[in-house]
Amino acid sequence: MRYFRLLVLGNGISAYGSYLNMVALNVFVYDATGSALAAGLFMTVRLATSVVSGWVSGRLVSVHDRKRLMVGADLCQAVALLSLLLAPEGTRPGLLYVLAVVTGGCSTLSQVALRSSIPEIVGAEHRVRANGLLVTGRSLAMIAGFASSGVVVAQLGYSAAFALDAATFLVSATMLSLLPVRTRAATGAADGGSGSGSVSGSAKGSGAASRSARMLLGTAPLLMAMIAIRAVDGLGSSSHNVALPIYSSGLDPEHPATFISQFCATWAIGNIVAQQVIGRVTKKSGRTPGERAFALGACVMSAGFIVVFCGLPTVPAVIAALVAGAADGFTEIVYVSRLQTAPDDQRGRLFGLSASAENTGFGLGMLVSGALLETFSPLQVVAAFHGLAIALCAALLLWLVRRGRTAPAPPAEEPAGRDTPTMTEGRG
Repeated sequence: MRYFRLLVLGNGISAYGSYLNMVALNVFVYDATGSALAAGLFMTVRLATSVVSGWVSGRLVSVHDRKRLMVGADLCQAVALLSLLLAPEGTRPGLLYVLAVVTGGCSTLSQVALRSSIPEIVGAEHRVRANGLLVTGRSLAMIAGFASSGVVVAQLGYSAAFALDAATFLVSATMLSLLPVRTRAATGAADGGSGSGSVSGSAKGSGAASRSARMLLGTAPLLMAMIAIRAVDGLGSSSHNVALPIYSSGLDPEHPATFISQFCATWAIGNIVAQQVIGRVTKKSGRTPGERAFALGACVMSAGFIVVFCGLPTVPAVIAALVAGAADGFTEIVYVSRLQTAPDDQRGRLFGLSASAENTGFGLGMLVSGALLETFSPLQVVAAFHGLAIALCAALLLWLVRRGRTAPAPPAEEPAGRDTPTMTEGRG
């Protein structure tokens, strides 16, 4: 567990850089170009790259060493940021779109590689607790990144913000490269012939693709439904993110950031609470929550977000945000852990498909919800998007009940080798 905790720390530092980068770059694009269209195009290029990168990343992590891919992704982002920092001012606007492609693609590749590697790093039986730690680390990084971005840019300037961004990626890459963790199953390393986890020869590539196709066909009704729900969750997430500033301004025109900060803080606390609870429950029961828990959690999450926009007093609204955050964290942990039950050589493609679906849903939701908010209220837009997610979850629950499915237990696997670090204790 000591190695994995260090990995979580490095990943959290990298995530902090990503969130700081997100805010600083978006503001810089507008300041450098003076065009809202250019700022929107930058975000569009970055998000479109993330969608495409999901498909590419799934194949890359299936045939190459995942640890090297994660280190390379961090280094590429650091180099891109430093290039922007050192470039003459006249060339920076053009480099921004190159940076959008690099950051969008590399962040998705790193996420797919890490999620695919968890069962090999900590052991399949500990993957739920490991996913919970990652969710907690990312939630804290998001709050720190968004909270500090304004201060860093305002007090130190864009150059300092870009330098800090690059430093976080360099620290993450250094920590990960030094950790003695294995990110691929022993059989995959053996096939590669060098311990790198690569698959040589077109025959092996064709065989992996064929096995992935058979796996998807055999489990499509369930896995495709879960991935579809995650895509619609992306729609819902974008709707409440776009609607939140409008709703908050309506509550308190003089201090519009007050409700936003309360919402984000309680959402993050809920995520952390979910990690603590699911880790302890899994440790005591020895069972991993399955598809029914995923669908129920998604229903509660979407319902919580809808309640937040119902115009309730501050305390009930904050409680609803806390519940939504806890359900959000719980659902993500269960979902990722479920996909991680797939065999190692198929896992990367599943997470690549999932990343593309989630980013597509979020991007589409940003466009559609922004247009709808010109006519409809925040509550109406959020209720429509999250209501669609609830409807899909209800359909999945009904399908599971009719088929008499139960939550699947983690598949029996051989114990990790002596050189593979495992988790020994839970948080707390």
